[in-house]
Amino acid sequence: MITIFENIKRNILPTIPHQPGVYKYYDKEDKILYVGKAKDLRKRVGSYFTKKHDIGKTRIMVNKIVRIEFAVVETEQDALLLENVLIKQLQPKYNVQLKDDKSYPYICIKKEAFPKVFLTRNVLEDGSEYLGPYTSANSVRAILELLQNIFQLRTCNFSLTQKNIEAKKFKVCLEYHLGNCKGGCEGKQSETDYNKTIEQVRKILKGNISSVIRYLKELMQTYAGNFEFEKAHDIKQKLDILQAYQTKSTIVNPTINNVDVFNMDEDDKRAYISFLKIVNGTIIQTKIISLVKKLDEFPEELLLFGVNELRQQVKSTAKELILPFKIDFPDKHIQQIIPKIGDKKKLLDLARKNAFYYKKQQAIKASQHKSPEERKFEVLTQLKNDLHLTELPTHIECFDNSNLQGSNPVASMVLFRNGKPSKREYRHYHIKTVEGPDDFASMTEVVERRYHRLLDENRNLPQLIIIDGGKGQLSAAVKSLKALQIYDKVAIIGIAKKLEEIYVPNDPFPLHIDKKSQSLKLIQHLRNEAHRFAITFHRQLRSKNTFQSELKQIKGIGTKTAAKLLTHFKSIDQIRTASKKQLQSVVTSKQAQAIIDYFNKDDL
Repeated sequence: MITIFENIKRNILPTIPHQPGVYKYYDKEDKILYVGKAKDLRKRVGSYFTKKHDIGKTRIMVNKIVRIEFAVVETEQDALLLENVLIKQLQPKYNVQLKDDKSYPYICIKKEAFPKVFLTRNVLEDGSEYLGPYTSANSVRAILELLQNIFQLRTCNFSLTQKNIEAKKFKVCLEYHLGNCKGGCEGKQSETDYNKTIEQVRKILKGNISSVIRYLKELMQTYAGNFEFEKAHDIKQKLDILQAYQTKSTIVNPTINNVDVFNMDEDDKRAYISFLKIVNGTIIQTKIISLVKKLDEFPEELLLFGVNELRQQVKSTAKELILPFKIDFPDKHIQQIIPKIGDKKKLLDLARKNAFYYKKQQAIKASQHKSPEERKFEVLTQLKNDLHLTELPTHIECFDNSNLQGSNPVASMVLFRNGKPSKREYRHYHIKTVEGPDDFASMTEVVERRYHRLLDENRNLPQLIIIDGGKGQLSAAVKSLKALQIYDKVAIIGIAKKLEEIYVPNDPFPLHIDKKSQSLKLIQHLRNEAHRFAITFHRQLRSKNTFQSELKQIKGIGTKTAAKLLTHFKSIDQIRTASKKQLQSVVTSKQAQAIIDYFNKDDL
C-alpha cells in the first residue's frame, strides 16, 4: 500500500512548477503546518521529501504533511512579501513567529514643488507616490544613492514654491557646490526641468531602465575612449548597481488597495478560476476553484459564477474587481477594471499564471490515476485530434532514408503498435531501382515495395504513415500510395527536422503542434527510431563492404568467398587469428594458406 510520504513524492511533486512562489503544508486535520517561499517551488518542496533531516522538528513536521498548496509569483521578492503576509495571517505552527510588525520600506516621491525622493516605512494618504514595497532597506538606499548621483536630486526640506524662490528666501548649500544639486532653490534649475528628471526617476523605479542603461554604457565608453578611466570606472559602478536592481517586485503600487483580481484558464471539461486579494499593493490571499462544464458555457458565464462563488467564500467586501473581460455582475456599485498595461495588468497576468499551473496540476493528477493502458490511448487520441484523423492510429509506420555521400543507399521502416515500438516488425531496405543519391526516388521505391507486399499478403494497412522529411519526401511517398490505389485508405504526413513542422498532402502550409504535446513527442519518437535504425543498417553495410574490399586483395578470394568468410567469422580480426584448419571449414586449403600468408606478411 502506498504511504502518504510516497504519494507526495510520486504524485504531488511532479505537479509543482519550477517557478518562484509560496508553498503551504497542511496536516491530516487540514491545519496549517508551515508556510515557505522558494525561488524554484518544485526543488524547494522536493528537498523536504528527498533527503534525511537531522533536525528533529523538521523530521516531525514532514511526517505530518498530507496536503500541499502553492501560489506562483513573478520574483523571489514577491515570494518573500507574500510569505511574510501569510505567516502573520495564518500563524503556522512550525514557522518562526514574527513578533515585530516592522513595515517594509517604500520609496516616496513627495507631492510638492521640486519633489523629494526618499525612503520611508510609513505610507500616508497625502497624494504622494509610494513605490514598493521592497524587501531590503539597503537595496533602497543603494538605488536612491544611484539616482542622486545620476540626476542630482535635491535633499533639503525647503518649501520651493515659485513665490519663495522669487523672494530669494534660500541660498544654495554645500550640495550644490559639490555638484549633487542643480540649485533649484535659487532658480538655477527650473521646476519644469526638475519634473522631467522626476519622470525619469519614476520610470527607473518602475523597472523601465533600459534607456538609462544604454545612456550610461555610451557615457562609460566615451570616458574610456578619452582615457578618463576614473570617470569610466565610476559609471561602471553605477551601471552594476542599476542592473542589479533592474528586476524588482511585481507589486509596485500600494495605492492598489482592497482589490479582488480574477482570471481563468480552461480545458474541454473544466474552467479554473484564480483569485488574488490585494491590500496596499501586496498579495494577502490566493485561492483557485474548478468548475465542471455542463453545456457550452461562454467564458463570461464561467467567470461570473467563479467570481460570485469566490467572493462568498472569502467574504470579500472589495469595491473593485480586476478582470480579463467584462462580466454581467449584479452589483452595479462594484467597479470592473479591464487593464491593458501597468501594475494591474501584471496582477491579472499573475492570476492567469496561477490558474494555468492549477489546471496543469489537475491534469497530471488525473493522468496518474489512469492505468498505463489508458494513458497510452490518451496520447493516441490526442494525436488523432491534432492530425484530424478519422481513426485512432494504433498502427503507425515511419520511413527514413540513409544515403551518406551516395554510398550504400538504404531505407528503414519502423512500426509502432498502440504507441509502442514493435521491433520485430522493423524492416531494412536496399535501394534497388535508384542510381546515385536521390532521396525522393528512394522514398517512392521503398513505400511502393512496403505496401505492395502488404496488399499481396492481404495484411492490414497502418492508420498513419510518417515520412521523415518535408514536402518533397512526402510527395514522393504519396506518389506510391496513389499508384497502389490506397491513397484514400491511409493517412500520411511528413515531419521536417529543423522546425518540427508537420506537412500533410495538398497543403502548402505546415501544421504546427504544441512543442510540449505528447502527440508531437510520439511523432518525434517514431522519426528518431526510424533514423537510428537506418543509420545502424548503413554503418553495418559500410563496415561489411570495407572488410570485403580488404579480403578481395587476397589472391584467389572473390566477392562470394569474402562474404562467406565474414558470415562465418563475423569480423576481420577473427579471420586474421583463425588457424588453417578453421579456415578450411569455409574455403579450400589453397585459399586458407593464401589468407594466412596475407595477414602474416608484415611479420616476415
